[in-house]
Amino acid sequence: MCKRPEVIYSFIKQHQHEFRVAKMCQVLGVSKSGYYEWLKRPVSNQKKAKAKLVAKIRRIHLQSRGIYGSPKITKVLDSEGIKVSQKTVSKIMKENNIKSKTVKKYKATTNSNHQLPVSPNLLNQNFRVDAPGKAWVADITYIWTSQGWLYLATVMDLYSRRILGWAMDKRMTKELVISALQRAIDRQPPKEGLIH
Repeated sequence: MCKRPEVIYSFIKQHQHEFRVAKMCQVLGVSKSGYYEWLKRPVSNQKKAKAKLVAKIRRIHLQSRGIYGSPKITKVLDSEGIKVSQKTVSKIMKENNIKSKTVKKYKATTNSNHQLPVSPNLLNQNFRVDAPGKAWVADITYIWTSQGWLYLATVMDLYSRRILGWAMDKRMTKELVISALQRAIDRQPPKEGLIH
């Protein structure tokens, strides 16, 4: 925990409607009289300017839907006529727990450069089906998980749009696809002629 009293006092002020001031002072190791003395002090021009800058950084961050980090926020501030270093913006973002979302890089999952046989397209882009169990489609995609990047193979009934079978693995193998297909077959045994 930060030892600077003004940071602790600021925390107490922000949470005074949730908890008793006396209890927070006791738990956080500051005196009640020190807190009330701090409240009476006038806010310096420097702190007012910093508070305005924090508000502008928050606004820009929200407008970017949480994507912009300190480099882009610094550029936007500069375009608005506010000269501030990226280091300062980064520090303010850390102090105020303003974090940018990391955009995951796209990973190609298709390799068309091979000599393997290609299955015919029996649907010919006609994805309208009049009953369940008439057409299943499969796909493989690469997704970010708490375990890192994983391949996800799915088998879906085109009519109901329900995922009938799925499997995940760190590698894209035929076993991955077979596992997803086997789960779909176990869940909803296909009618004859569905799988060619």
